[in-house]
Amino acid sequence: MRVLGIEGTAWAASAALYDDAADDVFIESDPYQPDSGGIHPREAAEHMGEAIPQVVSTVLSRAAETATTDAGGDSDAVDHSGNPYGIDAVAFSRGPGLGPCLRTVGTAARAAAQRLGVPLVGVNHMVAHLEIGRHQSGFDSPVCLNASGANAHLLGFHNGRYRVLGETMDTGVGNALDKFTRHIGWNHPGGPKVEAAAKDGEFIDLPYVVKGMDFSFSGIMSAAKQAADDGEAVEDICFSLQEHVFGMLTEVAERALSLTGTDELVLGGGVGQNGRLQEMLEMMCEARGASFHAPDPRLLRDNAGMIAVLGAKQFAAGDTLPIDESTVDPNFRPDQVPVTWRADEPSVARGLAAADAATATQRGAEAVVDELDPADEGLSLPGRCVRKRRVPKAYRHPELDETLRAERTTAEARLTSQARRAGVPTPLVWDVDTQDSTIWFEHVGEADLAAALAVEPVRAVGKHLATIHEVGFVHGDPTTRNVRIGDRTWLIDFGLGFYTGHVEDHAMDLHVFRQSLAATANDPEPLTRAVLAGYREVGSEAVLDRLATIEDRGRYQ
Repeated sequence: MRVLGIEGTAWAASAALYDDAADDVFIESDPYQPDSGGIHPREAAEHMGEAIPQVVSTVLSRAAETATTDAGGDSDAVDHSGNPYGIDAVAFSRGPGLGPCLRTVGTAARAAAQRLGVPLVGVNHMVAHLEIGRHQSGFDSPVCLNASGANAHLLGFHNGRYRVLGETMDTGVGNALDKFTRHIGWNHPGGPKVEAAAKDGEFIDLPYVVKGMDFSFSGIMSAAKQAADDGEAVEDICFSLQEHVFGMLTEVAERALSLTGTDELVLGGGVGQNGRLQEMLEMMCEARGASFHAPDPRLLRDNAGMIAVLGAKQFAAGDTLPIDESTVDPNFRPDQVPVTWRADEPSVARGLAAADAATATQRGAEAVVDELDPADEGLSLPGRCVRKRRVPKAYRHPELDETLRAERTTAEARLTSQARRAGVPTPLVWDVDTQDSTIWFEHVGEADLAAALAVEPVRAVGKHLATIHEVGFVHGDPTTRNVRIGDRTWLIDFGLGFYTGHVEDHAMDLHVFRQSLAATANDPEPLTRAVLAGYREVGSEAVLDRLATIEDRGRYQ
């Protein structure tokens, strides 16, 4: 099978030829380079109009030259599609992206498909970033961290679709870096310039914001701009931007591995070319015993090769588009895509059973948790206990790592006790060692909620979250891994919690929990209804209203 792919979501006018027999991709790209500042949609669309016909023509010439022979020189491998190029389908990036650019690409793809007399395949650009990593790595069902200009999110395959495990709450990671570089007068793209300047920088403190597996860049970008205005060395700001931003992305990637129980991670997106980000992810995976794969740089940045490869998979599954139904979608979310080419394949959450096997020691995203008999440890505690130690993270800058571990240990001890006083079942805090980032807890429950999802404990979680919100703080990471079940339903792991009365923060707590349900439950709908019903019994309707707006933001734009 040979597929022509066409890409043009924002800045890279690109076409490619993929031959699945040889597993070979030929790519021709003509990137848009703005004279100043960032991408200008009108200029980008004009560039697409001029460049797309040229890159497609180049790829068609390549296709014509190779149409009668395969990679092994077999002259019998001739074109069966009724066209002189041996092309069986045309795939194009249908979204997300800039509308004017996408429309240019869609028009070109329709014209090519009609001219060649072959089917048309519409590809989600962000799913293509994931699938090219899965294709190259040979991984079974990995978590994917997509780090590109306009996007930043974690995806995992579950129940026929790619589920959003976590995402940016405001802007894409590349766009965030570009906002800083534009502020100091550097041209697009800013990411490579930040990486180069960071090599001569030193650490300064900047905001670090993660909420479960979601994250935010607006605060750190404002702080970086202010630091530049205050005369901080640009090299130091760039160094610290990388340490904080990529530390956040690596942390949430590890949370996704912990939530799902999988041991495979792939990287996607143009920012994924950054050497420091790849280094952090590789170090994190090595420490967990997980496998990590970053595609070739030419397949990380926006390119038609990934469109052609995924297009071939969709075409083989019969997933094609009639011309009159091939409109583009600038807000095309990856979790809207029926994953037709992966029927009956394993879920990303396939590792949960193994992860929840009864063991004395468990490794979460942040900490090592040991179930102990106090007498064996020489401890004077009243019963069976759990020791939780936040282990140093080698991928993080030592100063940042030490600060986070100390702050989170203190917050967890304080908020666990405060939640208990408010009437929420939590383990007793028996001892705290902030120097070693260690807490000793009462042992509670029989299993994590993730191992035995059911309506009643989920409903109880809704009530518990509403209760702590009413007294002025949030859990910060309420996933199915941070709830223990037995004769009661306990909340644990308040390390990302903080004091707040803001409706947005309360709604985010619910959003994080709903995401974890969607990523791990076989039938999340009744569970989602249950958590909202439980919340409604105790909490504010304004929080539920805000939750609806969070879900509708379409933050991949």
